[in-house]
Amino acid sequence: MTDSPKRVVKRSTSAGQSTSRDFAFTAEMIPNGVAEAAFLHEYRQNAWEHFQKLDVPQTSEEAWRRTDLRGLKAGSFSLPAGKAAAQLPQPPERLLKPLVGEGHGGQIVMGPGETQVTLSEAIAKQGVVFTDIATAAKQHPELLQKALGRAVKPDEGKFAAMAAALAARGVLLYVPKGVQVQEPLHSVLWGPGTDLAYLSHLLVWVEDGASVTYVHEAASPAENGQTMHSGIVELYVGNGAELRFVELQSWGEHVWNFSHERAVLQKDARLDWIFGALGSKLTKNFSEMNLEGEGGSARMSGFYFTDGEQHLDHDTQQNHMAAHTTSDLLFKGALEEQSRSVWQGMIYVAPGAQQTDGYQANRNLVLSQTARADSIPGLEILADDVRCTHGATVGKISDEELFYLLSRGIAREEARRLIVEGFFDPIMQRIPFEGVRDRFQQAIVDKLK
Repeated sequence: MTDSPKRVVKRSTSAGQSTSRDFAFTAEMIPNGVAEAAFLHEYRQNAWEHFQKLDVPQTSEEAWRRTDLRGLKAGSFSLPAGKAAAQLPQPPERLLKPLVGEGHGGQIVMGPGETQVTLSEAIAKQGVVFTDIATAAKQHPELLQKALGRAVKPDEGKFAAMAAALAARGVLLYVPKGVQVQEPLHSVLWGPGTDLAYLSHLLVWVEDGASVTYVHEAASPAENGQTMHSGIVELYVGNGAELRFVELQSWGEHVWNFSHERAVLQKDARLDWIFGALGSKLTKNFSEMNLEGEGGSARMSGFYFTDGEQHLDHDTQQNHMAAHTTSDLLFKGALEEQSRSVWQGMIYVAPGAQQTDGYQANRNLVLSQTARADSIPGLEILADDVRCTHGATVGKISDEELFYLLSRGIAREEARRLIVEGFFDPIMQRIPFEGVRDRFQQAIVDKLK
């Protein structure tokens, strides 16, 4: 496997700019187990050096022009640890219930204290590794070394470097060549408390001809104050392999959420990436699909619903690096009250990546006079035999649709709910899991109350 290309659209790291809004983390906070492999120690030290050099992003940078971090109390955050962390609330039972079928093939629960890992004996016998980062470093260092830092580099930004250097919470999922995992795997990152920083790193490596479904949730209770999450997600899908990856973000509306996520696809690989964003005070998410092998196919379906003063900024990129590749991205969002969404998308086609088929669309439904949606699609095509299209819309509930339902005796609030549910239906139809669909649909109902 070759290293993932740098982002095609330049992301300034604001070198040379000064800021007093920096974090209080120290090198002593870098995780360092007694038996930790040398490569992991080197990786974290290198990331720490980048973290120290890089500034907190500012609105003078193109990627951050619409997302202002001046309200972030950077110096107030500490890492959850010790007895105080163990005494924080545990995740509610609803987060631990199976989203697909009657049970989990495996589940990892990462809270402020201990991490709990379970994996069915049948899946473990297939050679599948599904465990936390600390255990992987001790028991599977060769697999961890193969996956770590291959898709997302620590120098990609302040928050990527932060997570790479300091994340003690994380998951390694490894599926051997040709193994078909039938039962879904599930992980939960639970982040209660305030003035805390939860840092996470997810690594998924699916070998040639293998397949797996993995559902990851990040959540917290609603609290007064500030909490921060910074995370990295690295996905690798081998030749002819298939990954179905579902992310559900329901942070409390006091959480500042940052993530760098990238999937790398080899020849004839298939990725179905489903993303739901319901919570956080502010989110800045970089999500990227790199199609490096011929015949690769990737689909990303995004869902978000904001209210209050939430601010969600999703930056997506579809990189076609090889011929005969396909990507399909659809993001849909609804906005209430004074909330704001930003979506910036780019399809890039490299020289020689002929017979590429790329599509991206962002649709927004604005439900109040004070909400705002910014939608910015883009294309950069360096091959001449391709089909690439994009689209973006921002609109309100149609008066005709509302009148039709009211004329049928449906109450106004019920009619409004039906219209919003209908708006999101194309995303819901892309979700192959009833439990996930039910969770999304309940979130719509909760937001509309």
